[in-house]
Amino acid sequence: MKVVAFNGSPRKNGNTAFLLRQVMEELEKEGIQTELVQVGGQPVRGCMACYKCRERKDRRCIYNDDKLNEWIGKMLEADGMLIGSPTYFAGLTPETKALIDRAGFVSRGNGNIFRRKVGAAVIAVRRGGALNVFNAINAFFLINEMIVPGSSYWNLALGGGMGEVQDDAEGIQTMKTLGENMAWLLKKLNTG
Repeated sequence: MKVVAFNGSPRKNGNTAFLLRQVMEELEKEGIQTELVQVGGQPVRGCMACYKCRERKDRRCIYNDDKLNEWIGKMLEADGMLIGSPTYFAGLTPETKALIDRAGFVSRGNGNIFRRKVGAAVIAVRRGGALNVFNAINAFFLINEMIVPGSSYWNLALGGGMGEVQDDAEGIQTMKTLGENMAWLLKKLNTG
């Protein structure tokens, strides 16, 4: 089994990446392979609503000038995915938004190709607006007929400056519990 984690923060080793790694650590303890993919800071276009993915039905976006099709391939290969984003003015980073919009459009236009995969959101936030980000990522999972595990709290941790989420003990425990629950769910789904 494999889970691919997408870091929507432009900070490769910032708070969001740290939180994703907390979840991944628990998955790895359960024998689940993980991969962290850097999305934030990458040039990625938004969805153009051209509908070519729906016409072509090749599980790809027609635009090949960024890494989106590579990322969709990783989503298809994985049993589950984590999508992490910091909170920018109560919203997603632009790269995370482009990822879920375009991957979601391709999925929906090709028969919901992410159906029954496991998906979980991971959010870093300084103070407020995190639930908007959490809800946006979960909306992507749910409209694609994915299965979303819960945790002991919403999957977020507090910290504005680099590394500050490491001081949020409850947030870290939430990520660890999420990893445990995600591993349990993946194992249940893969035992038939």
